[in-house]
Amino acid sequence: LKGEVLITLLYHRPLDEAWEQQARNLAGALGAGIIGRSRKQKVVLERDYICETLRVNDRDYHYRQMETAFTQPNGRVNEQMLGWAQNKSRGFGGDLLELYCGNGNFTLPLAQNFDRVLATEIAKLSVRSALHNLAENGVNNVKLVRMSSEEITQALGKVRPFRRLKDIDLDSYRFSTVFVDPPRAGLDKQTLALLRQFDNIIYISCNPETLRANLSELVGPYHIAHFAVFDQFPYTPHLECGAILKKI
Repeated sequence: LKGEVLITLLYHRPLDEAWEQQARNLAGALGAGIIGRSRKQKVVLERDYICETLRVNDRDYHYRQMETAFTQPNGRVNEQMLGWAQNKSRGFGGDLLELYCGNGNFTLPLAQNFDRVLATEIAKLSVRSALHNLAENGVNNVKLVRMSSEEITQALGKVRPFRRLKDIDLDSYRFSTVFVDPPRAGLDKQTLALLRQFDNIIYISCNPETLRANLSELVGPYHIAHFAVFDQFPYTPHLECGAILKKI
């Protein structure tokens, strides 16, 4: 964790040269990057991202965190989550399907445990960050496609073709494991049905209520092999949870 700072200032008036000069003075005094935003206007002083280095099991991973893109807020707890997921998935082998990959937060350390990874993400900015992070860290066994969980479910079920997959042979993958880190709403019925096709499920959740509901639909043919709680926001009701399910 390098301690870099990026500040975004929001305005209801146009930003002029006088604002930019004052913003540069402030950036120099604070040692921080500054972005000014107004309607149809974005002024970036220097750059619109920060660099973060996370240490996971004796290896450093370098991430570009873009302004407005989602990222885990607590770096130290994030390192623990990444280490937990990597350690508990050792020996799974085969290929990994990752949904909601974001900027590649989990993709980078998990890629070490699998032959190949097919990662999906719908947000353009996160896809751009993930591609940069994969290249920056020399991770070359990952294919990243911009698709929603519903779309990749349709593609794997051969419901309809997608031009974004024209250079990817889905039939060549031998998936043993699926990794999901969904938004607070959890997984929809279609995605839950997709998960049941895998021997191993790694589920990271930011909402214990939707996690409980989703797990209640998955248990039966699966058992919960590992479960962990990560307190990203101490003294608040918000919790990050990790569950690893294995098919019985």
